[in-house]
Amino acid sequence: MAARVTVRTWATPLTTGAFLLMAGTGILMFFECERGLMTVVHQWFSWLFVVGAICHIVANIRPFQSHLKARWGSYSVAVFAVILAASFFSWGQITGPQLERPIELALVGAPLSALADVTGQSQAELLEKLRKRGIEAQAHQSVQDLARLHDIDENRALAIIFDVEG
Repeated sequence: MAARVTVRTWATPLTTGAFLLMAGTGILMFFECERGLMTVVHQWFSWLFVVGAICHIVANIRPFQSHLKARWGSYSVAVFAVILAASFFSWGQITGPQLERPIELALVGAPLSALADVTGQSQAELLEKLRKRGIEAQAHQSVQDLARLHDIDENRALAIIFDVEG
C-alpha cells in the first residue's frame, strides 16, 4: 500500500528547494551576475517558495502559533513587516529598478535613427542588421512599430539592435 501523501510530506521539501533556488539566484543577482533566465526564474519560482512556506505553516500551525507567542517570534514578524512597509518608499533614493521601465519605454518608442546613435552604429548598419534578421525597417520607425508590423517581441528587436544574444 502506498504511503499517504500529506501537505507535511511535500511542503517542507518544496520550501527548502525553493529557498535554495531563491537564495542562489538572489545572491548572484545582488552581485550583478545575472545570466540567461536567472532573473525570470528568481521572480517566477518565488511563487513556489510562497506556496511552500504557506503550506509548511499550515502543516505546522501549532508550533507556528507557539513561535508567534514567544517574544522573538512576534518581534521577528513585526520587524519584517516594518521592513516590508518601508520598502514601498524610495526615501529620496533613485534606484536602478525605478529607472528600468522608463528607460525601456523610451528606447521602444524612439526612432531607430536615435537608437543607431545610442548604440554607436550608423543608421544604415542598424537597418541592415534588422534586414538580415527578416525585419524590414526605416529610420523613422520605432521598435514599437517594428514589433507591431512584424509580429515580433519588442525585447527581441532590442536584442538585435543592442547585439544581445539569447
